[in-house]
Amino acid sequence: MDEVPYGALDLMVLRTLDAMGPQHGYGIARRIELIAEGMLALNQGTIYPALLRLEQKGWIRSEWGTSENNRRARFYSITRTGKKQLATEADVWARTVAMMNRLLEDPS
Repeated sequence: MDEVPYGALDLMVLRTLDAMGPQHGYGIARRIELIAEGMLALNQGTIYPALLRLEQKGWIRSEWGTSENNRRARFYSITRTGKKQLATEADVWARTVAMMNRLLEDPS
């Protein structure tokens, strides 16, 4: 599966930043791919528009820093508003998954 389900990428980014602290875009994408165990591939055309959108919503913020290979990079971190949104989104996804599981298991 290479496509990210609608709305899932925002939740993945917020959860990654909440769990790992400030990260640059490449690091966020690689972490999500690692957790997805090869079921998902994120490229720059996917991750960076999502980061911009989340920053515009006030859910994350960014600042310039130096990456582990000594390059200038933007580091993103989750905001207090982002943490609230993460909790809301996680709840919505959990309820959606539970509903889909019930529908898929229904023998009638």
